[in-house]
Amino acid sequence: MSALLPRHRAHDYAALMAGWQSVADKAGLHAVTLGMADHLPILVFESTASAQGQPAVYLSAGVHGDEAAPPWALLEWAQANTSLLRREAFILSPCLNPIGLICNTRVNHRGEDINRRFHITRDPLIKAWQRFLKGRQLSLGLCLHEDYDAQGCYVYELGPERGNLCEPAMTAVEAHLPRDLRRKIEGRTATRGIIRRRAIPADIHGPEAIVLHQFGCPVTLTFETPSEFALDTRVQAQRRFIDASLEHIAGIRA
Repeated sequence: MSALLPRHRAHDYAALMAGWQSVADKAGLHAVTLGMADHLPILVFESTASAQGQPAVYLSAGVHGDEAAPPWALLEWAQANTSLLRREAFILSPCLNPIGLICNTRVNHRGEDINRRFHITRDPLIKAWQRFLKGRQLSLGLCLHEDYDAQGCYVYELGPERGNLCEPAMTAVEAHLPRDLRRKIEGRTATRGIIRRRAIPADIHGPEAIVLHQFGCPVTLTFETPSEFALDTRVQAQRRFIDASLEHIAGIRA
């Protein structure tokens, strides 16, 4: 079990954000408050290179509070890569749903699924999120999630016509968790755990990855680990997916 993440702290937002404050200090990240969830600030962090206008990699976790591995995986990854964060362009969204994380629920403090609302500009959080991203160039978007129905890892890929850019990352993840080999996942055709979106389906509204793509991010990946598997194993799989995606898609190595 990871020394960082005893099981009883998986939903400890204060501990999560204390870790991020330490990372921000070491890596020179700029913190921006997007809003409040009750009394808790909702923060994003930006590296100096991104703030100076370089195309940034966008990393997001904690949109659904009952998916505990991604927020801690992103923190562990950041803790291990402070020098990378100092020299490369990154935008990091560690937990857009703090009350959901604390309460172990999918929805936020208003009972809403944030991942169906990234297109709704009247939502104060989404309005602030869109305002923050406006004018920033993105090179890659990774949205980290979990699925309690999953039989292994899978990924939604949205990008160029010639796809399966995430195949090397999925291969790397197999050192920790198997792929979900179902031919239909969440009603979508899947090939060895990869769901390719060459166009945005008309029946899907507001997921973070899709809105990022609409904002001009050329490749967005939504990675899902099976939440019924061991927590630490899921954390390690999420970290490996980040590393491999950066290397094989963005050309960034630690």
